[in-house]
Amino acid sequence: MPSAVHAAAPQVRTQAPGYYRMMLGDFEVTALSDGTVPQTIREVATHTTPERVTALLARDFLQDPVETSINAFLINTGTSLVLVDTGVGNLFGPDVGGRLLQSLRAAGYKPEQVDVVLLTHIHSDHSGGLMSGASRAFPNAVLRVHSRETDFWLSAENLAKAGDARKFFEDARAMVAPYQDAGKLKPFGDKDVPVPGIRAVPTPGHTPGHCIYVVESQGQRLSLWGDLMHFGPVQLREPAVTVSYDVDSRAAAAQRARVFAEAAGRGDLVGLDHMPFPGLGRLAADGKGYRWIPANYTSGQR
Repeated sequence: MPSAVHAAAPQVRTQAPGYYRMMLGDFEVTALSDGTVPQTIREVATHTTPERVTALLARDFLQDPVETSINAFLINTGTSLVLVDTGVGNLFGPDVGGRLLQSLRAAGYKPEQVDVVLLTHIHSDHSGGLMSGASRAFPNAVLRVHSRETDFWLSAENLAKAGDARKFFEDARAMVAPYQDAGKLKPFGDKDVPVPGIRAVPTPGHTPGHCIYVVESQGQRLSLWGDLMHFGPVQLREPAVTVSYDVDSRAAAAQRARVFAEAAGRGDLVGLDHMPFPGLGRLAADGKGYRWIPANYTSGQR
């Protein structure tokens, strides 16, 4: 008898909505994927050479352009639902990022449940998800960001002299101004605690008001670093490497050197917006650079 011929099952070629959940003391932390963006690192890395970048990427079996994660972090403190950064939304075009709300819903939450949105800074890939079309994506949320960020990015004077960086300012205004108009924008200062259990640590350099957020519960600690680092395979090994869209690259490199050393010394758990999803792990000193140790996977069953 002739053997039956079966057609192969069609390939699906899509990822599941990206979320990863862990407990930090009494806080529930959920890493959310906004998708990825291709980055040609040798074209935007500064204080280095294209040849050196290519060599460092090759050590991790990577080559330009690198598909770079865009991560955000949701913290349920038991009294507040807090979102740290919002991804890029639709600002980078179709099929680049824009998956945060899908990931949020898949994780069991609705955008209208978010009480507070904290921004590490107002660059497009961190604030672009604030809007969904012409509406605020998080209609009930208060938006909190360092006052130096709003003063810088919402300044008409800075916009007028922005030159090639003009789009950064236009995007910032488009994303943040609707919250400001609704009375939902509440900037904070250097010594303020935006949310109980989550404190801001100013790390100016990449942008004037860039902050990292330290989340603490029951003696456990997680630091969310935003854009303190962009390209792990390069900047972990050579933290002095900067990026062309640093507002002050010298200050950004100094902040990275300081925070890296402190985190490695303490063994801090950290969350990074541009490390491969879910972007959670620790740093260990490795010669003049550092080694990334991803957080051990948990199924959430214990």
